[in-house]
Amino acid sequence: MGRDDTEPNATAPPDSATSAGAATHGSRGSTPAVVAARSGDETPDTAEIRALADVAGYAVVGEVTQRRREDPTYGLGRGAAEDLMRLVAETDAAAVLYDGSLSPGQTFSLGDLLPTGTAVIDRPRLALSLFSAAADSGVADRQLELARLRYELPRIEEAAARDSNERVSLRPEGDPRVRDIERRIEAAERALDRITADRAKRRSERRSAGLDIVALAGYTNAGKSTLASRLADDGHDGRGDNDTAEPSADGARPFETLSTTTRRATLDGRQAVVTDTVGFLDGLPHDAIRSFRATLDAVRRADCALLAVDASDDADAIRRKVRTSLSAIEATDGPVLPVFTKADRVEADALAAAMDTYRSVVAELDRQETPVAAALRSPVAVSARDGTGLAGLRSAVADALPTATAAVTVSNGGETQAALSWAYDRGVVASVEYAGETVAIELGGRPAVVAEGRRRLARADGRSP
Repeated sequence: MGRDDTEPNATAPPDSATSAGAATHGSRGSTPAVVAARSGDETPDTAEIRALADVAGYAVVGEVTQRRREDPTYGLGRGAAEDLMRLVAETDAAAVLYDGSLSPGQTFSLGDLLPTGTAVIDRPRLALSLFSAAADSGVADRQLELARLRYELPRIEEAAARDSNERVSLRPEGDPRVRDIERRIEAAERALDRITADRAKRRSERRSAGLDIVALAGYTNAGKSTLASRLADDGHDGRGDNDTAEPSADGARPFETLSTTTRRATLDGRQAVVTDTVGFLDGLPHDAIRSFRATLDAVRRADCALLAVDASDDADAIRRKVRTSLSAIEATDGPVLPVFTKADRVEADALAAAMDTYRSVVAELDRQETPVAAALRSPVAVSARDGTGLAGLRSAVADALPTATAAVTVSNGGETQAALSWAYDRGVVASVEYAGETVAIELGGRPAVVAEGRRRLARADGRSP
């Protein structure tokens, strides 16, 4: 579609465009910026990019939106790009925040068109900067470094090509800036390989100790961190947490959780560890998502993963966020249990409609492109604020965990008691009944641990396992 579908719109500063609560983070920076957005089939919704801009310290002073196919030169059509140029000049904006991904060529072309010195920041760059600002561990820093380097490499290549006006060679004799980025990517990949291997070893040790592994995933601000806290043995009631309190104008305080956080939990008698992971965000390129493998593996390799879905979102947001989350997860070793959080914020019919929307998204998924779809269980609704549905969630998780049972009757003696103590330590003893010189024991829990407990009891009784 042509220029008539462009919608330039200069707005007031953020304190009058959004509520005071929404501008809490943004007020620290107040760098003026104009939002640009394009969609092929509908007028773009800029609410989320504005919220992200606010968190990043930008004051959105205007926007240009367009409904048309992508333009290979600017992303936006030429007419919309020129409207953007004029709006940036009129508002004296320091940056353009593009709600989508721009190729290196589009980024440079748009920058050449805009007033000198205007920064062009697409959604992936903005998201990575927000993640970087909130990084709170060495592992998070490593993953973010790799994501940034993978994002920057093609842009450095484009810059080098423009400087030399010829194709950049990626061989060792190529541009030194490109070689430097490639070396740093290789170093970051090696470091993350070591971290991933160490975490895999830790998961194995926990499973050998009888602990089930549960991980939470979901779109940013879906309420999963509060849910993880409620499930944990040392958790609290959730009151006072932002993602269960009254929503702010932008409805979000994203990027609060960047590192995985693991806590002990008891789920219907099963001893487990619950790991909270980083929230997903729409618009990150595949290379950036791959950089978070160490975090994503916590979800992919869990015995059961919980996918947090915000029940208070509208249908379009649920569709977009569920697709984004499942696309990032890709596949899991165990089942995935969808959990509709913040159920206290919606009426019963609205909750049912939200679940119907979720089911329609899942029904449309290509099982080959998104294999995790085959692992999805029936959804559960909870409220971490008032505790509604938490007991049912714990039972659903316990039912989804790998389970084996065994019944053994052995002579009662010192070696049997030692074997029984081992089984108790790993939480697999369901019942014990003493009868004279024998003891009847029922085991239940992780299959490998139950099998080992049965072997130890048989050996204690002088029998072959």
